[in-house]
Amino acid sequence: MTPDAPAKPLSRDLILGSWRMTSWVTRDVATGERQDALGHNPRGTVVYTPERVVFLILKNNRARPEQLPPSDEEKIALYDTMFAYSGSYTVESDRVVHHVDLSWNEAWTGTDQVRFCKVDEHTLTYTSSPGRNPFDGREAIHEVTWERERCAN
Repeated sequence: MTPDAPAKPLSRDLILGSWRMTSWVTRDVATGERQDALGHNPRGTVVYTPERVVFLILKNNRARPEQLPPSDEEKIALYDTMFAYSGSYTVESDRVVHHVDLSWNEAWTGTDQVRFCKVDEHTLTYTSSPGRNPFDGREAIHEVTWERERCAN
């Protein structure tokens, strides 16, 4: 999406399919400080189905556990370096709302996650309202960029 291009009104048809995360940046509301939420090489996928189901999984470029089952320390590191949830979704002209019914963190189950969006054919950008950062508790705005997945020929 070019900076000068007008944003298209959001619609379900524009977001259907699978999207690969290319970046997730947090901006501290108090200081303006920006940082990569999941490091320099985050990985993630969000999928929107025609049946209005969404599922999302994100992780950083973390180390593989040395053993199965992972040690207690490894379990904590695995939990702290990922997000995953699913549910239904609704679309408004400037946002998508994820109605979470299953989550890696039960504190998110039963919540509505509002994502203000800009979309074009190849790029989807989420911007959050200011809220508590799940990583450090500070007030932050999250900006996540996705690229539409392409089928391999």
